[in-house]
Amino acid sequence: MTTKKVPTNTITRDLCDLAAPTGNIYETVVILSKRANQIAMAEKKELTKKLEDFKNDRDTMEEVFENREQIEISKYYEKQPKPGLVAISEFESGEIYYRMAQNQQSED
Repeated sequence: MTTKKVPTNTITRDLCDLAAPTGNIYETVVILSKRANQIAMAEKKELTKKLEDFKNDRDTMEEVFENREQIEISKYYEKQPKPGLVAISEFESGEIYYRMAQNQQSED
């Protein structure tokens, strides 16, 4: 994840500005969605890894208890900016590398 400050709320953006680097808003949306999915998967792996320490082998209703550290970890991840906002921020600052697939036409 980037070290710069990413807003946690939605910001109105000009579609022409977002589409400028690719020349097409739909290509921009595909790039942003793929990057947002990458970010979400990385965060999910990280959270799952941290929460595995709290996993209890015995899952009976009597033995379920709240762990303060587990709650704090969950709250931390809930407060993080959404992956889509991080992807847009990275795209606007030029941190995302992307390339367009070239159509190869064979000459017969």
